[in-house]
Amino acid sequence: MDRHGLSLVIPAFNESAVMATAIMEAVRALAGRFEPWEIVVVDDGSTDGTADQVSLVAGVRVIRHSPNRGYGAALRTGFEAARYDCIAFTDADCQFDLTDLERLAPHLEASAIVVGYRVDRKDPLRRRFLSWGYNRLVRTLLGTGVRDVDCALKVFRRDALAELIPESPGFFVNTEMLARANRLGFKVIELPVTHRPRLGGESKVSSREVPRTFAVLVRYWWQNVVLAKPLTRVLSATVQTPSRRPRFATPHRVAPPAPHREAA
Repeated sequence: MDRHGLSLVIPAFNESAVMATAIMEAVRALAGRFEPWEIVVVDDGSTDGTADQVSLVAGVRVIRHSPNRGYGAALRTGFEAARYDCIAFTDADCQFDLTDLERLAPHLEASAIVVGYRVDRKDPLRRRFLSWGYNRLVRTLLGTGVRDVDCALKVFRRDALAELIPESPGFFVNTEMLARANRLGFKVIELPVTHRPRLGGESKVSSREVPRTFAVLVRYWWQNVVLAKPLTRVLSATVQTPSRRPRFATPHRVAPPAPHREAA
């Protein structure tokens, strides 16, 4: 099996209002920019027909959870199913311009992980404020080292992701992966990406997640920082290491987003 190309993982839970558009945008963003490519949609126990919105498009696979297992569990399933050297993920809410992947992915030649940070962020003020505070907290406690840990546009080299496969079933998953990357000494590059208002449906991040995520953070900090044992790089058996580096299609000339103040 030829592993050279890009796998895009899209976790989805009750996103029927936007799923078809999300798939069309993803196909347009990958086709002609990466060769080969695939899209892996993980329907995390949806009850609104989300998976039915994903038509039989070449290069798109659907994996279904039943019942709902959580955002982190959906990402893990998608990562373990991905076929190619370069593995990216995004959300199904169409808040990201996926052509930005063309700028992010080539940086894997020099880095194990490339993460986006949202410029001119389109979320409500309260959510931006909570995100600002959370990012400061996890940088201090866990050394995540990035300004926007939960930005849902990230790209991983397959061999690095093998050691970062998340255990958290919920929304702590981004923090967990980047905290572990820091402990393992992986190089992380952070680049600005375009952010847009949610196209439709409802956000799955509610106010109930704040105390829940804080509790997970404190437990993780205690176990992995206060009581930490040194980590060594041991490849996971769930993701096979490729023998060659990623190959990308000839880049299109895509201008980066206009400069804005840094998002929280």
